[in-house]
Amino acid sequence: MIGPGRPLFVLFGSSIVQMSFKVGGWGSIIADLYARKADILLRGYGGWNSRNALEVLHEIFPKDAALQPSLVIVYYGGNDAMQPHPSGLGPHVPLPEYIDNMKKIALHLKSLSDKTRIIFLTSPPVDEAMIHQHFGNVFDKHPRTNESCRIYSEALVELGKQLDVKVVNLWTAFQHRDDWAAAYLMDGIHLSSGGSRVVAKEILEVIKEAEWEPSLYWMKMPVEYSDDSPYYPVGPDDKSTINVSDHVSHWQVEWMDHDDLKL
Repeated sequence: MIGPGRPLFVLFGSSIVQMSFKVGGWGSIIADLYARKADILLRGYGGWNSRNALEVLHEIFPKDAALQPSLVIVYYGGNDAMQPHPSGLGPHVPLPEYIDNMKKIALHLKSLSDKTRIIFLTSPPVDEAMIHQHFGNVFDKHPRTNESCRIYSEALVELGKQLDVKVVNLWTAFQHRDDWAAAYLMDGIHLSSGGSRVVAKEILEVIKEAEWEPSLYWMKMPVEYSDDSPYYPVGPDDKSTINVSDHVSHWQVEWMDHDDLKL
């Protein structure tokens, strides 16, 4: 453990999570905004489904850990929603089992600490023509369909209501514009930088609106090493320095709203 201790956010899921730290990815956006406020830990595994997640759940999130996460953002569903392969192999998980698996994940994470918060992300929509264009016939025997992603997403939203777990419905969030596939997907499945921006925006809105104590919203969290320092840039009076510990960079301003500007 590298000190000083501060809140820990874990991103847990499949390739949508694994790829989130790439340039322009939603994980990198979150990590930038929380740079002096929380540690963002990536636990993303391409190709995984909710069965894979259960196999390592207690290893990644042990109940006896000295530091428990303040927030876990979980994404599984896109691979689970793929159609069954004739061989019986592959990532498909029947809907009832998928929901049961996600329930087990949520209940385990809730048991870690009474301060551990959870956000589920649903599968984003997929573009079947774009998938075929990028992957050819690879998925012909166990296709990924947009309708299946919708069904699994809606079921996860309902589970979130039952368990009092926040859920971001990406399947719905992406489709506020007609050209959502071109704008938000890079290969029909995975997110472009535009898609990542939608994910980051939705996550931040959930965190800001949540009545969590303490708040985990980036503009309301304490800054690490926030004291004045004589080594900071010298101010215009030539007698004092400018405390830059809580400085918001120009590229971060777009993630603020009018309320944030008043803080």
